[in-house]
Amino acid sequence: MGGGDKCLLPLGGGVLLDQVLTRLVPQTGPIALNANGDPSRFDRFDLPVIPDSIEGFAGPLAGVLAGLDWAHAQGAAQIVAVAGDTPFFPSDLTARLTQAASPAGLALAATPDGHRHPTFGLWPTALRDDLRAALTAGTRKVVAWTDGHGCGTAQFDSEAAFFNVNTPEDLTTAQARL
Repeated sequence: MGGGDKCLLPLGGGVLLDQVLTRLVPQTGPIALNANGDPSRFDRFDLPVIPDSIEGFAGPLAGVLAGLDWAHAQGAAQIVAVAGDTPFFPSDLTARLTQAASPAGLALAATPDGHRHPTFGLWPTALRDDLRAALTAGTRKVVAWTDGHGCGTAQFDSEAAFFNVNTPEDLTTAQARL
C-alpha cells in the first residue's frame, strides 16, 4: 500500500480507522490505539496512542502487550484487540470472544473453516508479564503464545467479516461494500 498507516487510508467519508471505531465503540469501554512513531497523526481521534514497549518490530504481540500494560494501568482486567485495516469485523465480536474465553481468559476469533484471526482477540491483563517474558525470549507468533495458555476460539459465520485492506484493490472492494 506504499507504506504509512493503512488505517488512515480514505474510506467512505473518513478513513479506515473511522469505520473500525464505529464498530468497536459500542462493544467496549475506553479505547487506545497502538502505533509507533509520531502520535500526532492520530490527533483527530482524541484517543491515547501507545507505542510498543518492546524494542524493534516484534509484531502484533508487542501491540497486545502495550494494550495490556495500558489497560492494567487503567484498572481493566482485559482488552479486546482488533486490526485497524479490517473495517467490517462482527458487531458482536466482544460478546462472542467473552463467551469463548478459556479459563485463562484468552480467546481468538475464527472463521467457519477454523482459520483463526489472531489480531482479533480477548486478552487478560493478568498475563501481561508472561507475554513480556515470551516476547523478550523471542516469541513472535501469536498462536504460539496463546495456544500455550489454552486459548478459546470464537467461531464466526463469515470469512468476509475479517476482510482486511492490503492492496489498492482491497480498498476499492471495501469502498464498494460500504
